[in-house]
Amino acid sequence: MKTKFFITLILTSAVVFSSCGNRGLTRSELKTESDTISYAIGVTFGNSLMMSGMEDINPNAIALAVKEIFDGESTFVSAEEANMMLNEYFARLQFGENLEEGENFLADNKLKEGVTTTQSGIQYEVITMGDGPRPGAEDEVIVHYKGTLLNGTVFDSSYDRGEPAQFLLNQVIPGWTEALQLMPVGSKWRLFIPQDLAYGANPRQGGVIEPYMMLIFEVELLDIVDSE
Repeated sequence: MKTKFFITLILTSAVVFSSCGNRGLTRSELKTESDTISYAIGVTFGNSLMMSGMEDINPNAIALAVKEIFDGESTFVSAEEANMMLNEYFARLQFGENLEEGENFLADNKLKEGVTTTQSGIQYEVITMGDGPRPGAEDEVIVHYKGTLLNGTVFDSSYDRGEPAQFLLNQVIPGWTEALQLMPVGSKWRLFIPQDLAYGANPRQGGVIEPYMMLIFEVELLDIVDSE
């Protein structure tokens, strides 16, 4: 357990020691135990990066960021922004196939008869066209819906729950906010939502939706809630 913790600590802190690269340190200057341990950490960290598939990482940029932090300078991105960038980067490494699969599907689907593509990239197919009013972005709506992955897996369904859903249009995924404003009450449409207008790199943890998955919904707009 201690060994495992130590290795984790080494990998976590290795970036700090990589700052020696900005000082132009050479092997002949590895004179102290601190120097050689720092170098060993760099070897471990570098190998870990290579095995993770991060061959395009620039070690000099890592060293620059660490030096700026140690010198008390402001960094190019904040710690919060860095965490978000890394999360998205690793998500692309792990789930890049989802992104490619969704893009290929949408490219083929837009050529099908009856499919309309909006400027943002949402695609929809009219199953039934209603004749009621269209909701605004801040309206509250009542809908029945079923959401599926490209492989047909149903991840959510108000039909299965036996009651429609009610929510504000500005509190759902961007693809829904846009698409439902196009639908007159009484309509039932099939929506094809690109991943960047669904959950992108950050779907709900523990669910079946993986990062960068596009989603398909059958949505039936039943009513607009009267706010008065």
